[in-house]
Amino acid sequence: MARKLPPVDVVLVGFGWTGAILAQELTDEGLEVLAIERGAWRDTPTDFPPTLAPDELRWYWRKEMFANNSRNTLTFRNNRGQVALPMRRWGSFLPGEGVGGAGVHWNGQTWRFLPSDFVAASHSTERYGPLPAGMTVQDYGVTYDELEPHFDRFEKLCGIGGKAGNVNGRIQQGGNPFEGRRSAEYPNPPMHMTFSQHQFERATRELGLSPFPGPSANMSQPYTNPLGCQLAPCSYCGFCEKYGCGNYSKASPQTTILPVLMTKPNFKLKTHNEVLRVKLDKSGRRATGVIHVDTQGNEYEQPADLVILCAYQLWNTHLMMLSGIGEIYNPATGGGLIGKNYCYQVMSSAEVFYDDKYTNGFAGAGALGMCVDDFNGDNFDHAGLDFIGGGYIANWTTNARPIETHRTPEGTPNWGSVWKKAVKDNFLKSTSVGAHGASMAYATNYLDLDPTYTDAYGRPLMRMTYDFTPNDLKMSAFLTERVKEIAERMGGREIKLNTRDGPYDSMPYQTTHNTGGTIMGSNPSNSVVNRYLQSWDVPNLFVMGAGVFPQNAGYNPTGTVAALTYWAADAIRTQYLRSPGPLVQT
Repeated sequence: MARKLPPVDVVLVGFGWTGAILAQELTDEGLEVLAIERGAWRDTPTDFPPTLAPDELRWYWRKEMFANNSRNTLTFRNNRGQVALPMRRWGSFLPGEGVGGAGVHWNGQTWRFLPSDFVAASHSTERYGPLPAGMTVQDYGVTYDELEPHFDRFEKLCGIGGKAGNVNGRIQQGGNPFEGRRSAEYPNPPMHMTFSQHQFERATRELGLSPFPGPSANMSQPYTNPLGCQLAPCSYCGFCEKYGCGNYSKASPQTTILPVLMTKPNFKLKTHNEVLRVKLDKSGRRATGVIHVDTQGNEYEQPADLVILCAYQLWNTHLMMLSGIGEIYNPATGGGLIGKNYCYQVMSSAEVFYDDKYTNGFAGAGALGMCVDDFNGDNFDHAGLDFIGGGYIANWTTNARPIETHRTPEGTPNWGSVWKKAVKDNFLKSTSVGAHGASMAYATNYLDLDPTYTDAYGRPLMRMTYDFTPNDLKMSAFLTERVKEIAERMGGREIKLNTRDGPYDSMPYQTTHNTGGTIMGSNPSNSVVNRYLQSWDVPNLFVMGAGVFPQNAGYNPTGTVAALTYWAADAIRTQYLRSPGPLVQT
């Protein structure tokens, strides 16, 4: 039997970006907040000093920072006709574990979704007609303009470097002319670009496109954020994605919030504890707290007036299923919503090889890049293309880590002396251009509970059913042709095209941009949470993260995840606490 603990005002499940933001906001409101994290404590000086941060074997190949999939993983299949099998080793995506979550090992590419992304269904239908059969895209229920102040707040928290393209409706030279209206310039200037970005910028301008520096959470200069946390300029070490930053140069919960939050007497953090389920009262309409277990197997009941799920998208969805909150989606009947609209990203690229030009990709950073947005969202006319959505195209110099990075030209063997020579000859003289495509929701892509496999606690694993759709493949083919055109103009000896063909493979790394499963919307019939990320079924339960995206845009999700978190925090502070109950009436 679970031991019952003293109650708190708020319990947060998971402690990454969303948990840290909410803890800071709600403790400022005077609430007693407890965060429960199943992983370990992590901080910059003890876990990521420069002597340890660049350890490729430890952090990436042995996956020390990622969720322990020997205890809790998920099963995967491409379609309902296959038998799903457990993912024994993370590949395509890398869920974080421990304090800071995936916000520790992210690259720092920090975007705002386009205004049209938030109304994808109504906008596309109005402009192009009915959506294709089986596509389940829908509007968010919140607009870009409503979220703009919260985007701005997160950018100032993180010291994002970039160049605004639209300030209060006025287009700015050198920025992204397609972005939504901003209330202010970025808090920091862009990063210093390298040879590869200069070649990309020249090539895209020649093609009549509008290049701009990628928005970066890697510091371009010393920065002190509104909470008083100090960040240092990036040293371009090339160890951002999949690694913690030992130089205080990458925005993370550890560098932007925790130094302030951890000193507050009304905040407590419990690590190495797994939340097993949200506990409901007899009516099933109110959360009374959570049940969690420590590493010794001791079970606890933590009562709380407000429960907020702040874990990674996959785990929030899984916890809703295990807690019996809402009905699990069934594609055969169309019933249920938990697990519906699982989406990912659709990637393709071209590698560029030079003879006498040094790209020196080892001098990189997670968000060092030049981008074009001309083919993202609805920034271009889709008439006659038979797909909706798009993506940005960029030249990022994120790394040339020696174990992970070895570009070779077309036709090179996969191993042996010829391969070794090709790696040596091209290591310092190659770069890439990539398309980062959206993922439109379809009824055939979803999450549910596996009927066979269980985790370390005997709970059913979550099952992922996912494959690229006709919309994905047509969109990717279009974007890849644009990538090819840019790469061919970058002045290299040759290019190597990496297209998006065939079924989705869960092993090669792509992005950790999983979305959907606990989608937001306008009413209980089309969504799990309302526009404030409040559960329709259990009003004192809120759900954060990219799981609330009804579909995935052609951007990295963290900036929008954070803006939605601040939006929800503001609703809790100004509306819910004054009158607990549903914030949207039905």
